[in-house]
Amino acid sequence: MKGIIYTGEAITDHKLLAMLPKELQAFLRQRNGVVAYFGGLHIRGCCTEPAWHSLREAWQGEQALQKTYDTVQKNDIPFAQDCVGNQFLLRQGEVVFLDTETGEIAPLEVDFKHFLIGAEKFPVDALGLEPLRRWQQQGEVLAPGQLLHMYPPVCIAATTDKATLAPVSVLKRLAFLADLYRQIKHLPNGQSLTIKPLQD
Repeated sequence: MKGIIYTGEAITDHKLLAMLPKELQAFLRQRNGVVAYFGGLHIRGCCTEPAWHSLREAWQGEQALQKTYDTVQKNDIPFAQDCVGNQFLLRQGEVVFLDTETGEIAPLEVDFKHFLIGAEKFPVDALGLEPLRRWQQQGEVLAPGQLLHMYPPVCIAATTDKATLAPVSVLKRLAFLADLYRQIKHLPNGQSLTIKPLQD
């Protein structure tokens, strides 16, 4: 795995580890989660701190994805995310992709092991690294615990074609995406919408 900028400390949440599929358990025993590809892929760990790295928080915590997104099932394991906060879930042994703006789910038709192989071979396509590449071309880097905030959101037909990118904390970015999803999930296509930029 290339471009590792963060590796989780020792496993502290052993009860959660025991609930995970064997391939994910094996990975986390070697490295308790990582931020790889210079921020392009974050695989969560079995820990309580930091909260942004905690698999339990994303799966079962107060802001758990299943509590926000109607398309996420109780047993879906949100093991990873990309550089803008879209999620990779394990659903009955297979990886599915959650678009965190719209809540749409897309099966990737690979298991955890082959997801990692695909990311290694084709990182730009498999992990949606284009926003991160643009950010890096400006001489910028993401720090562990940050995601790229894109404004306006991809799913919105905006008056400008040029999206701005800015680093924000993982928890702030995911909260923005959850709020956006709640606002648009029942709106018909073409409905006008005013979205406030993320405040510092």
